[in-house]
Amino acid sequence: MTAEEEIKDSENNKEGSVPCLCSQRWILAYTGFFGVFFVYALRVNISMAMVCMVQTFSLNDTMTTLGNETEDMKCPDDNMNNPHLNEHAEFDWNKPLRSSMLASFFYGYIITQIPGGWLADRFGGKRVFGIAMAISGISNVLLPVCARLSYLSVFILRVITGLATGVTFPALQSIWGRWAPPLERSKLIAFSGIGRPFGNIGTFATSGILCEYGFDNGWGSIFYLSGGLTCLWVISWFILTSDSPATHPRISQSEKDYIVSKIEYNTSERSETVPWMKIFTSPVVWACLTAHVCNNWTNYTLLTSLPAFMKEVLKFDIKENGVWSAIPYICQATSAIIAGYFADFLRTRKLLSTTSTRRLCQLTGFLGAGACLIVTGFTPCEHRYLAVAFLSLAVMFTGFSQAGYICNHVDFAPKYAGVIYGLTNMAGTVPGMVAPIVAGALTPNVSSGELQTWARDIQEEIVGTVDDSKYDATVDNELRTEFRDTVISFKYLSILKE
Repeated sequence: MTAEEEIKDSENNKEGSVPCLCSQRWILAYTGFFGVFFVYALRVNISMAMVCMVQTFSLNDTMTTLGNETEDMKCPDDNMNNPHLNEHAEFDWNKPLRSSMLASFFYGYIITQIPGGWLADRFGGKRVFGIAMAISGISNVLLPVCARLSYLSVFILRVITGLATGVTFPALQSIWGRWAPPLERSKLIAFSGIGRPFGNIGTFATSGILCEYGFDNGWGSIFYLSGGLTCLWVISWFILTSDSPATHPRISQSEKDYIVSKIEYNTSERSETVPWMKIFTSPVVWACLTAHVCNNWTNYTLLTSLPAFMKEVLKFDIKENGVWSAIPYICQATSAIIAGYFADFLRTRKLLSTTSTRRLCQLTGFLGAGACLIVTGFTPCEHRYLAVAFLSLAVMFTGFSQAGYICNHVDFAPKYAGVIYGLTNMAGTVPGMVAPIVAGALTPNVSSGELQTWARDIQEEIVGTVDDSKYDATVDNELRTEFRDTVISFKYLSILKE
């Protein structure tokens, strides 16, 4: 055996003695998973809560849907058979206001991306992540009380939640730049990253039940539980994690030596200067930024609009809504885990280079998701279970991004991963601000196959353009309810005559 082979054999034996699943880097992945879980729970809980906290039939919504009665008859609304659904509704917010509320989170989220990455690279991601989540949890606990005071307070609290959680992913990327050995990056980052779909799964699956049976009129319990559990998680985060292997009090010497020897730079040193010009002129940064924007347009559209799509287009009732909305994200979590392990397998066996592996995963994710979403859009609501199947496949393909552009930030610049991820995620947040508003503008009458205002008959247009402000000022709640019931009766009687 040559000296070089002896050294290589010694290194392999050393790596074999390093703990894996119970190691500190994997404990960081487990804790990070739950952290990302709560980031997304706090982000999407209002999407589900709004289904049951806002009145189903406001005057404007009832009038503007008269042109779509044949669509409703083909796809009976399960919510019509639920006598308890409207008992929990306290607010009469129109669709543009609801869409703006969903988008308000991102007004704050976009601001703190780059500052969050810089703070994490400079002072450590542990404190940045932990403090941000504490602020977010408290904001959610306060939301039910504030919502009953003014809808403006909902905007303020959602912006605060966005500002706080805006630093979380750059901070986590900064931590992985110091903790993830190159050939384990896909697995570690993908595992912590599947907190995204599991956060959606947990929120969607439980929110429908909480809406129906929870305390504080049902919908309030969604915010109390998600915010309160987040605050408990913050305590465990500060106890279990550390900014780098060198500062961890419980890490074994073998694991510390293994990680430090594999990371491409000295993890104990902090970045005092950032090469901004080189970052902004780097083609790989722009490639990641483009992929980030494209991926997030799909994800944010589904995150904010999926519960409403399940209810208003596919006609699932509130309890089914949560379950069916969760299924696509179960598929996404599964594909993300598979993609992470498969990517590291290809790289470890030298079957593909890191660059080719990232390209393969990202290309698979984009082409598969795009094709399935197109098919979903052409699936009629009478085949709603088929629509859910294609929608689930589309979201499943987006899970391949966990082994694509998301890992790429740590691949080519681990020392500045926080700042670079903050930069690309800032651009990727724009779809979160725009997509809910675009979806609301394209579907003003909450149905598939929208009949546009300019295409209506004159009589339909007259009936469909009622000024909410006039009725709000002159008609009390009892008369509004009576008028609503009359319109609904007229709607179904007219269909029976046909």
